[in-house]
Amino acid sequence: MKDILIIGSGAAGLSLALELADHAKVTILSKNTLDCCNTKYAQGGISAVLGADDSLDSHVEDTIIAGAGLCNKETVEFIVSQGPERIAWLIEQGMPFTQVSDKKGNIDYHLTREGGHSHRRVIHAADATGKAIISTLTAKVKAHPNIQILEYHIIIDLITGTKIGLSTSRCLGAYVLDLPNNEIKALQANFVVLATGGAGKAYLYTSNPDIATGDGIAMAWRAGCRVENMEFIQFHPTCLYHPKAKSFLISEAVRGEGGKLLLPDGNPFMQNFDSRGELAPRDIVARAIDHEMKRLGCDYVLLDISHKSERFIVEHFPNIYHRCMSLGYDMVNQPIPVVPAAHYTCGGVVTNKQGHTDVEGLYAIGEVASTGLHGANRMASNSLLECLVLAHTASVDILAKLNTVSPSQPSKLPSWDESRVTNSDEEVVVSHNWDELRRFMWDYVGIVRTSKRLQRAKSRVDLLQNEIYEYYSHFRVSNDLIELRNLTLVADLIIRSAQQRHESRGLHYNLDYPSKKPVAQNTILTP
Repeated sequence: MKDILIIGSGAAGLSLALELADHAKVTILSKNTLDCCNTKYAQGGISAVLGADDSLDSHVEDTIIAGAGLCNKETVEFIVSQGPERIAWLIEQGMPFTQVSDKKGNIDYHLTREGGHSHRRVIHAADATGKAIISTLTAKVKAHPNIQILEYHIIIDLITGTKIGLSTSRCLGAYVLDLPNNEIKALQANFVVLATGGAGKAYLYTSNPDIATGDGIAMAWRAGCRVENMEFIQFHPTCLYHPKAKSFLISEAVRGEGGKLLLPDGNPFMQNFDSRGELAPRDIVARAIDHEMKRLGCDYVLLDISHKSERFIVEHFPNIYHRCMSLGYDMVNQPIPVVPAAHYTCGGVVTNKQGHTDVEGLYAIGEVASTGLHGANRMASNSLLECLVLAHTASVDILAKLNTVSPSQPSKLPSWDESRVTNSDEEVVVSHNWDELRRFMWDYVGIVRTSKRLQRAKSRVDLLQNEIYEYYSHFRVSNDLIELRNLTLVADLIIRSAQQRHESRGLHYNLDYPSKKPVAQNTILTP
């Protein structure tokens, strides 16, 4: 038996593994290579109160304002208060944050500012913070003798006691498809942790990698967990517009350092939507861009930081600069074309500050979870902070319980039953349904919604779920089928949540209900 099974290898999963491994046996499952995760693509950084002119109260206030009335203040205060300590832990692991020296030669970490923040509090590694985090943590994880790594393994479903005929509802492990060997295994564990990230691939345009298919949310729902606030999908305002630049994000920090959004004719427009201009929260900036694109019928708007020096741009945004140059855009001398794209799932599996879900023995941390930090709109760079803090609190909780696990667990889990299925002869069904799902989610459940669009989406997702259920029941599982099944379920949860919210708040904007209700309430769905 594995002591702890961690599903996912982003900042949350890897941090948790390192915090546990000195005291327990840990297995990390990754759908792809260990470093293939959403974290790797994070450019901006991690928000924490590190500057002398900043304060915890200010960080809390900024987060709550961005969250549009739905943040849990106690959770926000707790996570923000842990920021400096978690940054120190990451530095101890070898994280190479960007440093600067003042006129006296004193060296300190450079802090940048992003949308929604009233102070410079985003610590970063140039414009590739996520890549540096994953590189740092991956090296530590691979070197630890108590950590087993299973790459190219995808979870089919969680195993609970009730699913296999026991009286307990506790999570006991998971059925896993070993992709290289095309073999299904039953992995047993004392504790299972979902660190699977979000569901950006539910949309046609997304900044997320292909692995972001909502697996953890779907599996937790099927295991009996509640989900919360799934209607709040954050669209990053600025992805590079280019047919070869799939999912390439232009960091919020470009606007934080003075970048201006312009119409195709060169005129600025953000001041017409918010007094904070380019530093308004992401939902406001994304809606403003969407509005102008629809009003003008254009495919993109422009982001211009060419008024800064070449040295400043190349030093602050080396990866963005070189990627743009490789595609024919010189951001030193010209504005670059950008469009919004699905970026972050603010809702998720309901948890507390220790990562507990509704199912005993099952935890969820990172983007897959809904802790109350983000509310109706995540403030920039708070997500990596949440990953680090919840990984720590979950590790403390798990270690305290490790020696008190109920002895009623079975000695062995039942094998996966394939006796009544055959190999598929219609894989085209999977690819067609995948394309249809992402298109109608983009058209009907995107940045701006209406009740009629949501009902159209619900009708289509119901049909897809019926088709996928029939397909899943008759054919052997594959990577694409598992992901499509999960993503379609998560899309249904997003649509149902959006239909229940009869107002416009944060990231959910419905033209039929343009006003905000006087009292903010969470949207909670129960299996």
